[in-house]
Amino acid sequence: MSYPTWSDLNNESIVPPLGAGKAPQIGPVAIMVSCEPDLRLIRSNVSKPEIQPFFLSTLITSHGRDKGICIAGPFIGAPYAAMVLESLIARGVEKVIMLGWCGAVTDDLSVGDLIVPQKAIVDEGTSQNYCHMDDDFPCSHPDQTLGDLLARQFKSNELEVKRSDIWTTDAIYRETQKKISYFRALGATAVEMECSALFSVAQYRNISITALLVVSDSVASKDWDPGFRKKQFKKARKTACNGVMDLARELSV
Repeated sequence: MSYPTWSDLNNESIVPPLGAGKAPQIGPVAIMVSCEPDLRLIRSNVSKPEIQPFFLSTLITSHGRDKGICIAGPFIGAPYAAMVLESLIARGVEKVIMLGWCGAVTDDLSVGDLIVPQKAIVDEGTSQNYCHMDDDFPCSHPDQTLGDLLARQFKSNELEVKRSDIWTTDAIYRETQKKISYFRALGATAVEMECSALFSVAQYRNISITALLVVSDSVASKDWDPGFRKKQFKKARKTACNGVMDLARELSV
């Protein structure tokens, strides 16, 4: 039997987030980048970047036109992603755009497609420490207004963005056919490893968050279809990096 975390949500943690009360404020807008290649792409587009270690990741701030925006990453998995977000919030972040990759669980998605999640089905262990999980498979939700802004950012450039539900798992190597079919029946179109926890943390801390996911592979059939080297995936990644940076600049004004 596990500890009933839902009964303890109103109590403060003994351990504060890294940087709380000591580290300088880093501005109201953050981009959380889960994958190292995307972090490199975005970093090359930051005006006068200042780079420092951040847990096992990197924190990038700017002394140029991008002042007020920070970029953090890479990260993998719900617990670590939650740690990164908690520390960003403790340093003054109020609006977050998460950029990551996902695997399609339906044939309606193709490698290179862009998704702005409407909700994330919780199949990880971090969210229960931030929200009352009162269903067999509860969901966490991003800020829909911020998600609409992100989707419009791409549609204004005549780029299609799909608004759909996703599934967040702790176990990338346990995506079985039976499990995939189950979550697809619940409405998930894609699977990844951080979003539901990030949405739960953001809701608990009362900040705004949205996510942009690039479809990198597919587990929609019995055989895994990796698309990491496909041209459409590489092109979509560059488009995604540029788009989230453009929105961050708008939000920081």
